[in-house]
Amino acid sequence: MQLGRFVQQPAGFKAFIPDTFPPKSRIDFSPEIQLLVTEATLALGKLDGIAQLIPDIDFFIFMYVRKEATLSSNIEGTKATMHDSLKADINITEGVPRDVENILHYVQAVNYGLTRLKDVPLMLRVIRELHQQLMEGTAEGEGKTPGQFRVTQNWIGGTRPGNADFVPPPVHELGRSLSDLEKFLNNKQAYPALINAALMHAQFETIHPFLDGNGRTGRLLITLYLYQQKVLEYPILYLSEYFKRHRDTYFAKLSGYHNKGEVEAWVRFFLEGIAEVAKEATIVSKQIIAIREKDMTVVHGLGGKQAPSAIKLLRGLYSQPIIDVATAEKVTGLSRPAANQLIRKFVDLGILQQTDESVTYGRQFAYQSYMSLFTGGTA
Repeated sequence: MQLGRFVQQPAGFKAFIPDTFPPKSRIDFSPEIQLLVTEATLALGKLDGIAQLIPDIDFFIFMYVRKEATLSSNIEGTKATMHDSLKADINITEGVPRDVENILHYVQAVNYGLTRLKDVPLMLRVIRELHQQLMEGTAEGEGKTPGQFRVTQNWIGGTRPGNADFVPPPVHELGRSLSDLEKFLNNKQAYPALINAALMHAQFETIHPFLDGNGRTGRLLITLYLYQQKVLEYPILYLSEYFKRHRDTYFAKLSGYHNKGEVEAWVRFFLEGIAEVAKEATIVSKQIIAIREKDMTVVHGLGGKQAPSAIKLLRGLYSQPIIDVATAEKVTGLSRPAANQLIRKFVDLGILQQTDESVTYGRQFAYQSYMSLFTGGTA
């Protein structure tokens, strides 16, 4: 279907001018799409149900956000890992890639957005604020006006608009296109929320309103939109793992959306991703519950004065699974010798592992069995 038109610009290239969004005529999705909506909705329901059984779920949400931040940044070429970003959180900088800052800023932006949505809807102002959180203070953000919609032409692929794969709307069309998107985000729509999320993401990437960081901002918006729409009680569904796994297809489907109006193909890909990721997250959530119950039983068994501090440390590991002795001091309130002794006890119990056995000063310890749930077995 037609979503807009390519219009010759005075500078000699053609840019895409979006039609009214959403299209005035209702999109006639196939029965296959309706079945996919049902499948994805059922998968989300199971995830929501198991998530509500997780004690201390706010601790675990941190790791879901960290995983999304890592993978969304990786899609754009960032090489840093979850392990790198967790090390950076405890002020360990040796061996940490410079681009770990992209992950840390993504985490900051997600958390900012989740907090902001408690007070205001997902407005253009909030989107600018999210972009600022994402880009400001990073090497990539320099000269890219973080938090401001662009005032010059950008493009996707190629070296200039004249040889680009796609040229988004020119600056004078941004206001109308973004206004349509803002209304779409906050008004009742004719389609289920999952289809709306798919359309929202593709349309945002089509508009490409920032000089840089559009991909990460657009993927962040998926989570925030679904959370705003109360599709899930807790924000633990993130699609970047699916998009990274099928990176070439992801970009091809987005390209088909704006270049050829292939809306159904994009929505099908998106819904398949929702169902796939929700099913995987349900499995992980069950494993989280099992690990928590097992290790809580172990630390409760310590008894005496050590048990309360051990429980504090274990709970802290759910959001910071790589620690050093100084971190253990902060989490538990213990003295340095007592924190050191408690870490040794956790190592003896098999809960913590020293990350590098050859190191004697500034040692780091990992809650490896837990981390592996989010890293596929590798840190």
